[in-house]
Amino acid sequence: MISTLRPALVLFAALTVACGVAYPLAVTGVASVAFPQQASGSLLEVDGKPLGSALIGQEFTAPRYFWGRPSATAPTPYNAAGSGGSNLGPLNPAFTEAVRSRVDALRAADPANTAPIPADLVTASGSGLDPEISLAAALYQVRRVADARGLPAPHVETLVQQHAALPFLDIFGEARVNVLGLNLALDGKTPHTR
Repeated sequence: MISTLRPALVLFAALTVACGVAYPLAVTGVASVAFPQQASGSLLEVDGKPLGSALIGQEFTAPRYFWGRPSATAPTPYNAAGSGGSNLGPLNPAFTEAVRSRVDALRAADPANTAPIPADLVTASGSGLDPEISLAAALYQVRRVADARGLPAPHVETLVQQHAALPFLDIFGEARVNVLGLNLALDGKTPHTR
């Protein structure tokens, strides 16, 4: 029995070292050299203090900040340990009620804004961690943020445009804005990535 079990244990140990130790170390090493910012979590720091990641959304609820895409993670919004969507279909009454309450919150925060509300401001994503919103969603919020801060709306809109990431090759994806980066810029903070 030992002669039969020995090759299996040797193969198990070799594959554990190769796949569980050597391969992850190699991939991490290559990523650290080729993509140092992303490999370290794309942390945004101000004065040496990390304020968040450019890859994971944060909850902003004050009218003076841009709001991100709703998060369905539990037990708190944007919980990276519990990434996941709500799994509610478009015909589910709970989904309809959640969207309706988000629409009501946006309308209450800016009653004069009668523009159509972009879908990404009222629907949660599959991950629940989206750090970005569409350019349209950011522009929708310009007047509310400008009024709350006592700034001219064109100034805030210019800031949004400066922080917009355009589609890859102008055809893949859509223009988007990183909410944390934009809100830090509104506060006059220049984040550095680590």
